[in-house]
Amino acid sequence: MEPTFNKMTPAGYHAIEQEIKHLKEIRPNKIKILAAAAALGDRSENTEYSTAKRDLGHLEGRLRFLYKQLQYADVVVPANNDKLDIGKFVTIEFMDDHDQATYQLVGRQEANLDQNKISFASPIGKALSNHKVNDVVTVEAPDGFYDVKIIKIELRD
Repeated sequence: MEPTFNKMTPAGYHAIEQEIKHLKEIRPNKIKILAAAAALGDRSENTEYSTAKRDLGHLEGRLRFLYKQLQYADVVVPANNDKLDIGKFVTIEFMDDHDQATYQLVGRQEANLDQNKISFASPIGKALSNHKVNDVVTVEAPDGFYDVKIIKIELRD
């Protein structure tokens, strides 16, 4: 079976690298806390030991997950053309109420609506991908369909 690669932006790849770096920096302290808790004695009723062991396990699990993300990353550098692709910014107008919003199309793991980053795999991301300025696109969302018009597509640094 062929491995599945996760599309992401260079910034998303870098963010994963930074998180790995941070987790590796705090790991020795977590190990010290576990060793100190283990030295307290009976582990069956040692809350500090159980908590420290669980915390270290979460950290190790997160590191394994992040390494896999990097291993199967397909870093997409957006082409300098007029089509919307991962990494580019798009300004859209919702045709029902004429509100406008600007989003960056990113990989699944980078999506964050608070930062106006939408996944290329989301309903709106799928609908907008590979379209151009002035295209009106129908988005199939879980609650129904709606139309958006692409106002602007741009590359930013």
